[in-house]
Amino acid sequence: MTAVAHPAVVRTRRLPVLRRWLGDGWRGLIGWAVGIAAVVFVYLPLYPSMRSPELIGLIDSLPPELVRTLGYENLTSGSGYVQATFFGLIGFVLIAIAAIAWGAAFTGGAEESGRLELTLAHGVGRVPYTLESALALLLKLAVLGIVAWLLIWAVDPAAELDLDPGNLTAAIAAWVGLGLIAGTAAFAAGAVTGRRSWGIAVGAGVAVVGYVLQAVANNSDELDGLRVFSPFHWAYGQTPLSDGADWPGLGLLWGGSALLVAIATAALARRDIVG
Repeated sequence: MTAVAHPAVVRTRRLPVLRRWLGDGWRGLIGWAVGIAAVVFVYLPLYPSMRSPELIGLIDSLPPELVRTLGYENLTSGSGYVQATFFGLIGFVLIAIAAIAWGAAFTGGAEESGRLELTLAHGVGRVPYTLESALALLLKLAVLGIVAWLLIWAVDPAAELDLDPGNLTAAIAAWVGLGLIAGTAAFAAGAVTGRRSWGIAVGAGVAVVGYVLQAVANNSDELDGLRVFSPFHWAYGQTPLSDGADWPGLGLLWGGSALLVAIATAALARRDIVG
């Protein structure tokens, strides 16, 4: 007679890699959430004082190239201020660093430490490992997105930002997508090379080059076409915080991330694990 596994035993075998990544990483996730909270509570409440004539005069005195690079053109509107200080600058740095660190650790870092080899030896397939790890990355970034949405919306009345909740959701989707494409680039590079350092380098390259391309395009009519290659432009080119969702841009961010996960899956499924 064939033995039937107890349902509780079957349930514990579901998504083991996902559960392990989330279980091991909850403290770090809380740390990143605290960092986001610190940025929101330090910068956004300053907005009412930023609408003074003195600040407007200071911005007008800055080199136009610097203003366009930093996205300070609309700093005196609530949506423009949040975009410039959080989504386009400090918040972008935070989510990019978090995503790149996680993406590189889940593939290249796991292989270097021997954790990947040990996991595969316990009967987890390479494809499930890759897909569950990618899902862990997505869920971690989604949590940061939810935290950011709640905090910004909580600060909105006191800071007089006058944000639209639908547009804020669109901006959060673009922000998370921007972090995700940098993180999946690190994830794919780690899977291809088996090295965490390469994952970090490639992920950081995507984030930095994307920002630089956008900055160069903003300051040169001749090089304006470069922005189409910038994930930063895909996320914020249509200013979702003031104008709503940019579906083509979101499609590029999220579709590009899915393609990078597919590359990582194919690479990890075919090559030798070096440890």
